Amino acid sequence: MSYQTEILDTGRFKTFYCEAGQENEEVIVFLHGSGPGADSVSNWQHILPELAKDYHVIAPDIYGFGNTKHPEVYPKTFWEWTQCRVDQLLELLDKKHIQQFSLVGNSMGGFVSLNVVMHAPERVKKVLLMGSGGGETPPTPEILRLVGFYKNPTFENLRNLTTWFVYDPASIQDSLADILETRYATVQREDVCNSYVQNFFPMPGEILIPPNALRQMKQPVLLMHGLNDQFVPKESSINLMEHLPNAELRLFTQCGHWVQVEKREDFIKAAREFF
Repeated sequence: MSYQTEILDTGRFKTFYCEAGQENEEVIVFLHGSGPGADSVSNWQHILPELAKDYHVIAPDIYGFGNTKHPEVYPKTFWEWTQCRVDQLLELLDKKHIQQFSLVGNSMGGFVSLNVVMHAPERVKKVLLMGSGGGETPPTPEILRLVGFYKNPTFENLRNLTTWFVYDPASIQDSLADILETRYATVQREDVCNSYVQNFFPMPGEILIPPNALRQMKQPVLLMHGLNDQFVPKESSINLMEHLPNAELRLFTQCGHWVQVEKREDFIKAAREFF
């Protein structure tokens, strides 16, 4: 089973999304991360067909990324960007008449997922977070290079960033050329570049989820993190775990930021068990 792609106009947003498994009752929404060229396809193309056997899966291009229509007037703060992304997702699901759903969030997508829970807790059943932002952790040299990518947006720098996402670059060697070709074409688009530059300057504290908000999240939460993640260190998930009342944390050795790539079979198995 594969997946289909559509663009849905909800009024405020024109959202590109992948979808499959519509015959299944349980809905899982997948939210991608924020690296250069990131979008739903590059993040989830090898995951959606497998989980669509059991679930109705939807993966949008988050506002400011990929083939979702980019802003004409940019949000002024990271919090404003995040609120737009929460609104985008809820409006997409409203338009598709989906009331309740579970979430899978990778990196920035994890941060957005937690904000969706804060905004509409009654609609979210379960949450799976991978290498998620939102917990307290210092910025790393790798994340600073990611944030500043457009200061020197060369193919070589994109290749370096991509290989830094994983613990062992040999693990993605077979697909590296395809990943780079697709992402480099995306990062050269003017709308993608402008959104990225406008998006990536959160003020201190903006990237954190307040502990009191976390304590009020009653949903089951599964945190997954690569022990060797150099973009969002494991301390972020450990910090989230300290405050979430109904959470489990799984750490993977010899694994970087892309759990769904480096530990694909483990991820799929864990997701099926959790959902």
